[in-house]
Amino acid sequence: MDDVNELARNEDLAELIRTIPNYPTAGILFRDVSTLLLDGSGFRAAMDRMIATVDPVEIDLIAGIEARGFIVASAMSYALAKGKIMLRKPGKLPGEVVGRDYTLEYGTDRIEMHVGAVSPGQRVLIVDDLIATGGTAQAGVALLRGQGAIVMQARFLVDLPDLGGAARLRAQGVQTEALCSFPGH
Repeated sequence: MDDVNELARNEDLAELIRTIPNYPTAGILFRDVSTLLLDGSGFRAAMDRMIATVDPVEIDLIAGIEARGFIVASAMSYALAKGKIMLRKPGKLPGEVVGRDYTLEYGTDRIEMHVGAVSPGQRVLIVDDLIATGGTAQAGVALLRGQGAIVMQARFLVDLPDLGGAARLRAQGVQTEALCSFPGH
């Protein structure tokens, strides 16, 4: 993706994303996509643009990261006619699960999925609303790869490049793209 052209093309979407200072802790500039989701034509444009960056022949499943990633994954899986995996917080999935602990910019957490949700060799696209330090997405990649999936691509509505998450994913061989980018954290 040509970052300059993509960011210029998506400036309209970036304007729909509000910034909430000092949330959830002091010094954090929270990029809230709920305002983008409230705008029907803006959300449609965002999904259309994200979908256009994916070749459906190259993926078998779409993995959405809890919770806003579920919204993105649902829209993309519907449009691309692909199944969807939910990567969830602990205790949210019934039945047998496998999980991965990770660190995020303001704490620690765990992500889980159902055992058997992916078959070895299935190609999985990871999606979420935002990538910051990349801890959640990296945990998702490790979790899926640990179950035999091939994870080569990730998509996000927002990238916070100063926090380095997208670069960390790329270093793990995951082609990573976002519609909008914001400086700072």
